Amino acid sequence: MNIEQARFNMIEQQIRPWDVLDPQVLDLLFVVKREDFAPPAYRNLAFADMEIPLGNGQRMLAPKIEAKMLQELGIQKTDKVLEIGTGSGYMAALLAARAEHVVTVESRPALVSIAKHNLENAGVTNVSVELGDGAHGWIQRGPYDAIVVSGSVPAVPDALLKQLRVGGRLAVVVGEAPVMEAQLITCTAEGVFNTVNLFETVVPPLDGFGAKESFSF
Repeated sequence: MNIEQARFNMIEQQIRPWDVLDPQVLDLLFVVKREDFAPPAYRNLAFADMEIPLGNGQRMLAPKIEAKMLQELGIQKTDKVLEIGTGSGYMAALLAARAEHVVTVESRPALVSIAKHNLENAGVTNVSVELGDGAHGWIQRGPYDAIVVSGSVPAVPDALLKQLRVGGRLAVVVGEAPVMEAQLITCTAEGVFNTVNLFETVVPPLDGFGAKESFSF
């Protein structure tokens, strides 16, 4: 398998057609080696338009969804970012390449170990991997300039919105199968939020998010 050709094809045939056109995001997809974050058994599928099983019922999201979320968040070099649902650490590595610091929270100890190992191997030093329940965010390090939820939630938790600073953005997939919507929620003033629907999709639900923890706009 020609890894670099497969990476090029992923970017040109899956990601660009999804209107991911930010040159910085596209360049990053060449630099951060997605195959190094896929489980060894699935390494040859790292660039396929599919979710990759990580064990423990969790999956890497499809490349185009990760790329689109990254583009919509518009991460700046001074941003402090929170990711909920670390998985293998790939999204954290992408975020870290753009941000000042990333805190990523994972509820499954096995995945915490894998992500730490993958990030260390990739030479990523500005990510803190935390074991915990991401449904409540990670208030110890907040507030954040950007939050990304790497999985779906039935409703947006109030706790995450409260950890956005003014001007902060939250990228999240909301709903339950078969109807889910990726949203970008921006904190425009203290306690005031603007929601933009980005695209329809279906992605695996994250642990620990109950519908009861909803926030109504």
